[in-house]
Amino acid sequence: MNRAAPWAIGAALVLAAGAAVALTPPDIALSQAFYLRGGVGDAVTGRTLIAQVRDASFTERVTAGGGDWEADGNWLVVTVAASAPQTEVDAAVIIAAMQIGDRTFHASERARDSLLGAALRVGTDTVGMLAFELPADVDAGDAELRLITSYSTPQLDDVVVLPLSLDDLPSKTEIEITPPEWEGF
Repeated sequence: MNRAAPWAIGAALVLAAGAAVALTPPDIALSQAFYLRGGVGDAVTGRTLIAQVRDASFTERVTAGGGDWEADGNWLVVTVAASAPQTEVDAAVIIAAMQIGDRTFHASERARDSLLGAALRVGTDTVGMLAFELPADVDAGDAELRLITSYSTPQLDDVVVLPLSLDDLPSKTEIEITPPEWEGF
């Protein structure tokens, strides 16, 4: 064996170890959620939720409860059709977040008639609205609506991610958040 062979073998082992370290996922990957994405307008099916964006609009004012609650600002109101894929036990959208760039906005819980917490059924869509209060400078770009069916951060569970283009969305003066309804009833 010539003198260069041990050096070549050692260099190859160092490169292999470096590649193994670079390709090994971080510890957080052991408990991260699985993001299930679809295209714009597509229904996305997860383990605990099937959902689809039906409509989205910007508004200057949202109302709910037949006028019992109202708020002014820059609001994004999204209409979603959701159902349970296999069981109705604990089937509800508990957390709805809008990811716009590197910022996350949660659906308002003040609009008590929203889709948040509404019971979902197997085989029947529940159509409801989610209202997101956004800063005044957020009115365009690409966004992702993320829906979760548990209170805790999903660990090793799925998150339904619905893409949404904020460009060219209509703007209305006022939108009333209506209670969720079963589709077809």
